[in-house]
Amino acid sequence: MEKLAIGIDIGGTNTVIGLVNRAGKILAEESFPTPSKKLNAQGSEEISKELLKDYIKGIANTIKLLSSQLKVDSEIVGIGIGAPNGNYHKGTIEYAPNLPFSGVVSFCELLGAEFPKVETIRLTNDANAAALGEKMYGGARHMDDFVMFTLGTGVGSGLYSNGNLVYGFDGFAGECGHNTIVENGRVCGCGGRGHLEAYCSAPGMKRTAFELLADYHDETSELAGYAYRDLTSKHIYDAAVKGDKIAKKVFEYTGNYLGQAIADTVNHFSPEAVFLFGGPVAAGDILFQPIKKSLQAHLLPVFQKRNIPVMASELDLGHAAILGASALVWQALN
Repeated sequence: MEKLAIGIDIGGTNTVIGLVNRAGKILAEESFPTPSKKLNAQGSEEISKELLKDYIKGIANTIKLLSSQLKVDSEIVGIGIGAPNGNYHKGTIEYAPNLPFSGVVSFCELLGAEFPKVETIRLTNDANAAALGEKMYGGARHMDDFVMFTLGTGVGSGLYSNGNLVYGFDGFAGECGHNTIVENGRVCGCGGRGHLEAYCSAPGMKRTAFELLADYHDETSELAGYAYRDLTSKHIYDAAVKGDKIAKKVFEYTGNYLGQAIADTVNHFSPEAVFLFGGPVAAGDILFQPIKKSLQAHLLPVFQKRNIPVMASELDLGHAAILGASALVWQALN
């Protein structure tokens, strides 16, 4: 009988569920829309409870459906969940800004009620899950000290130190995306100013592009043809590959700020390597060259001599979240 872990990725738009074996092979996968924040914009407790009840039931039904479709004799040994504002210590999702659920949600407990025979249910935030996935299935398999930065709608980070993820006292350690890199800079989604996320997330790159277009008054740039609402980081990447000056400068700015933030993290944790994950990473040297240049400039001399590697994640972009979530189960059972 093959033992399987359930990996659940709770995104702001979609929830993805997969059945994963210990080798990291996804045997079945399904996705469905995550309840929108707009459904409970005022934060009503009553609406939150109803939405949560339906959502948990939807997850449970999807897991049962996937399990019934398998053609191999199998046993579900645990459920791992990657979620925004996920607290590993308590199994809770707490005040997630992009979900319609109010306050602190005892997610593991609620899901466990649907699967009373499954003893292992673990939850963490999505960046921590990505780091754990890198450790179990990716380029950090033989590392005990490394850092993962996830670049997407936000900037997340997972810190792996002395063979373990760093959770901190309250379960929320590792929010490197909210380090202040520009004093009194842009407003971040969290309400703070000048945070890394406000500059190096996909929306941050878009903001940089429009600032540069205005500064240089460049109407010849391919990016000038987009309305703010329509421009994406993929458009910026495509233009940069074609040699568009504004697009290339966006990656220079982004890489410079990322290098600065990574240097701070290296100075704190002395990792063996740094991994980057997310759509913008596909830009390759267009992004990595300015990162490495900025990193070296901001590191302590002792780390400059070691030449800290900065590498693209080896996880498949489309399945990394499921793999990382499932890895929570295998880690717990080790």
